[in-house]
Amino acid sequence: MKVTVFGSGYVGLVTGACLAEVGNDVVCMDVDSNKIDMLNRGEIPIYEPGLEAMVERNAQAGRLSFTTDVAKAVDHGLFQFIAVGTPPDEDGSADLQYVLAVAESIAEHMDDYRVVVDKSTVPVGTADRVRERIESTMQAKGKQVEFDVVSNPEFLKEGAALDDFMKPDRIIIGTDNPRTTELLRALYLPFNRNHDRLIAMDIRSAELTKYAANAILATKISFMNELSNLAERLGADIEQVRHGIGADTRIGYAFIYPGCGYGGSCFPKDVSALERTAKEVGYDAQLLTAVEAVNYRQKRVLFEKIMRHYSDDVKGKTFALWGLSFKPNTDDMREASSRVLMESLWEAGATVRVFDPEAMEECRRIYGERDDLVYCDNQEGTLESADALIVVTEWQVFRSPDFEQIKQALSAPVVFDGRNIYDPARMKESGFSYYAIGRGD
Repeated sequence: MKVTVFGSGYVGLVTGACLAEVGNDVVCMDVDSNKIDMLNRGEIPIYEPGLEAMVERNAQAGRLSFTTDVAKAVDHGLFQFIAVGTPPDEDGSADLQYVLAVAESIAEHMDDYRVVVDKSTVPVGTADRVRERIESTMQAKGKQVEFDVVSNPEFLKEGAALDDFMKPDRIIIGTDNPRTTELLRALYLPFNRNHDRLIAMDIRSAELTKYAANAILATKISFMNELSNLAERLGADIEQVRHGIGADTRIGYAFIYPGCGYGGSCFPKDVSALERTAKEVGYDAQLLTAVEAVNYRQKRVLFEKIMRHYSDDVKGKTFALWGLSFKPNTDDMREASSRVLMESLWEAGATVRVFDPEAMEECRRIYGERDDLVYCDNQEGTLESADALIVVTEWQVFRSPDFEQIKQALSAPVVFDGRNIYDPARMKESGFSYYAIGRGD
C-alpha cells in the first residue's frame, strides 16, 4: 500500500520505517529541510535501538523515501498519517497548530479519496477539527474530494519503539464508518497475524484511550513514589513493599518502580493535556492534578537528600552524575529528572560532571558549555575530583560498577541512588553513605 507520513520525528519516523519494513511504499514528509537532508544521507536525528538499520534497509530497497514536497506527499499515499508534534501550550493543553496545518496542506493538494490518520497524541475532538479544517479549506478552493478522518493513536515506548510497532499489544482504530475500518485493518494485517490485536471503536473513544493509557501509567508511578516517601518516614523498605504488592496479579510489577520522577515527551504532556481537557468540560480531575503534583515534588527528592547530607551547603562541591536521559535506551531529555537536579545544584553553587551513554550531545544542545558542567567520556571519568556520585537514570551499564574504584575516586564514599539499583546492605558494608528512594536513609 502507498502511505504518506507527515512528520519525521520520533513517531513519524518509527511509523514510516515499520510500515515500509513489511512492504509498503512510504513517503515521509517534513517541513524541516535539514532533517530531510539528514535522512536522505542516511543519518537519523534521534536515537532509538534498531531504527537506523531499519531506515537504511528500507531506503535502499526503495520502500522508504523522504521529502519536503507537500504536493508530492499528498499525491503519493491513500493513507495520510499526521504524526507531527503537539507540544504543550502555556495553559497545559496540547498545541494543535501543526496538526491543523497538515490538515490544511492535505486539503489544498488532495485530488482523490484519502484516509487522513491522526497518529499524533491529540485531545478528544481533534478528528472533528481536522475534518472541519479540511472541509473549510476545500470549500475556499471551490473543490469537493471525498475523504475520511480516523484516529489511530501510537503506543510506542522510547527505547522499545520498533518492537512495540512490529509486535503491538493492541492496534486502536477510531472510525465512523466500516470502510475505513477495513482499510486500516488491511494496512495493519502484517502486524496482526498471530492473533487479532485490532480494536475498532468510535473516534472520540480512540482519542481518549491514548490519554487514558498514559495517565494510568503515570498514576502508578506517582502513587509508588508517594508510598516511597511514606515508607522512608515509617522505617519500611519500599523495594520489599514493591515485591509484596507486585505479586498480586491485579497489580503486577510494571510501572511500580519508585524513583526520582518520570519525564519524557509523553507522560508529563499527556497528563497535563487530559487535565486541561477535563477543565474545558467543567470537570475537576483531582487525581490527575495530584499525579502531576507528586511527580513535580519527586523530581526534587534527590536534591533535598543531597542538601540534608551536606547541611544545606553544597557551594564549591562537585558531583558525579550518571544518566541524563529521562529513561534508558533513549537520548531524550525532555522533562528529565536530571535537568531539575542539575539546575538545582548549579543554583546552589555546585559543579556537575556528567555521563550518559546516549544523551551527551542532547545535553550539550540544551546547556552548551558552562564552567559548572563537565562532560565526561565515560562514567569513570565523572568520579575524578567528585565529592559524591548521583545515579539518575538506570542504564544497564550503571548497574554493576566497580564499587571499590568508586570509593577510591570520590573524595568521600557517598552515593545518591535515584533509581534504587544498588543493594543498601552491600553499600553500607562497603563503607558508603548510601541514599536511595524509600529505603529508610
